Amino acid sequence: MAILTETKDGPLVLSPEQVEELGRALDDLRARVVADLGDADREYIYSIIKAQRGFEIAGRGLMYLGFLPPFWLAAVAALSVSKILDNMEIGHNVMHGQYDWMRERGLNSREFEWDTVCPADQWKHSHNYMHHTFTNIHGMDRDIGYGILRMDEAQQWNPLRLGQPLYAFALMVLFEWGVMGHDLEVENILRGKKSWSEVKRLVKGQWRKAGRQVLKDYVVFPALTGPLFVSTLAGNAAANLVRNLWAFSIIFCGHFPTGVQTFTEEETAEETRGAWYVRQMLGSANITGGKLFHIMSGNLSHQIEHHLFPDLPANRYPQIAPEVRELCEKYGLPYNTGSLGKQVGSVWLKILELALPPFLVGKESTPGVIVMRQRNTTEVGV
Repeated sequence: MAILTETKDGPLVLSPEQVEELGRALDDLRARVVADLGDADREYIYSIIKAQRGFEIAGRGLMYLGFLPPFWLAAVAALSVSKILDNMEIGHNVMHGQYDWMRERGLNSREFEWDTVCPADQWKHSHNYMHHTFTNIHGMDRDIGYGILRMDEAQQWNPLRLGQPLYAFALMVLFEWGVMGHDLEVENILRGKKSWSEVKRLVKGQWRKAGRQVLKDYVVFPALTGPLFVSTLAGNAAANLVRNLWAFSIIFCGHFPTGVQTFTEEETAEETRGAWYVRQMLGSANITGGKLFHIMSGNLSHQIEHHLFPDLPANRYPQIAPEVRELCEKYGLPYNTGSLGKQVGSVWLKILELALPPFLVGKESTPGVIVMRQRNTTEVGV
């Protein structure tokens, strides 16, 4: 049993030995899950794909009766569920390589493409590599505010931040487009840090992918319903909106509610595997809910487990969550979790507070956990 060092009013301090012990426990947990992967996981993902396709077919078919409001609403609901499942429980997880072990082409992370405007290869760079490697490190993880919002006190305030609630609302409504533009790093383009050749390549890929999506949702399928073109177009737009609102809420609740910790490059220098695990646990948050809720969230309601093991099949996260929570309790680490309402409220309160000048809010960010570095036990950092 590790002995913790904790002061009454200060942060918890973990020694290098405690961190590496925790890391070994998590490595062992991962190894046990990997060894157990098999038919149940295969059947699960194929059942989700079958459901997603069923909802899409139902939604497309119901659009032919879209002149009747109940059928139009049913069509929108079915298409919304289809798009949410495709993006979150299928697309997001497949592109993380969670099913590469099956060696089946349709579930290969290198070839999979999803039903949204963002090209898969660009998303995998900005999300799989940048975000999951440098989680919550200022200056490296651009998911802290997505280059648009001030989501941490360490981010500089300026008068433009006053409009932050409006920016957040716009990002929520247009979330798939915000995700598409994320890898462009517009702020770096404006600063001249990104070459034109690189920008041109990214824009070309975005134009090609977004063009196909727009053609599909707003031209081809509406045209197939003939005189119901406008109602079908409106229904497809509504389904995309529902998916955007849902995805924004789930993702922001997993990354930005109260209690989530951020880090500096100096604090994470020479980081060990164990320290990387600790950073993932401190930089993520979960959402409580039932089985259907977890499926519809792509199991990103288990964001802590996802950040620890992004390439494990997400349907395993509910299974391992109790053990992860026990490890947090053993080492005195917070296990940030709460209802959807609680986490959403916390996120929007933060958006509103951080839009204001620091002197009006009157808060200072203090780390909840400090990890002692192996190379110098008198120096601390994460």
